[in-house]
Amino acid sequence: MELGLTFPLQRFLHRKPPDYGVEPDRRFCWDLHVIDLRGRKSLLAVHCHSRYAFVRYDVAPLQWADMPALFRAGLADSLTAAGFAPAQTAAYLERAGDAVLTRTHGRREVAFLNRAWEDVLALDLCVDPSRQAQPLLDRAVNTRPSRCAGLPGLGAGLERIADSLRGGPAPARGLPCHNHTKETI
Repeated sequence: MELGLTFPLQRFLHRKPPDYGVEPDRRFCWDLHVIDLRGRKSLLAVHCHSRYAFVRYDVAPLQWADMPALFRAGLADSLTAAGFAPAQTAAYLERAGDAVLTRTHGRREVAFLNRAWEDVLALDLCVDPSRQAQPLLDRAVNTRPSRCAGLPGLGAGLERIADSLRGGPAPARGLPCHNHTKETI
């Protein structure tokens, strides 16, 4: 599984730019971004194929040091709150393999990450400042009609992520999920 770090997240983590990814299946690619939400540094993760998004609110400094663990905990909490069985999440993570930090997965994917961020900001009233997991915010963002890089037309990220969790057929793409272009954030 590839976790693409935006330039602002790379700077926030004081990291050099990682290598480009090589994963050909966008269902196993996520882009990660650091956002200020109610004055707290938070993680926004967006699935490159479906535009399913989740937020980890008020992330502690030590948690940022282990991005794969932070991501996996956030994904598991978000999908469980969305009604997916823990076994589905575990099976998806098993198929996805070890997490590898990469650059983001292309302009189009980052554009959809920016749209998800706009949705998060518009739905700020859903933030529960007493917890890191944000099930109400995640649900509100993921039930809004949106476009995504992996599928045509409008749809909800919550409905589209279900295919990735079921292990549906891989998209008909022979190219890696990035396009080696600069992101727009």
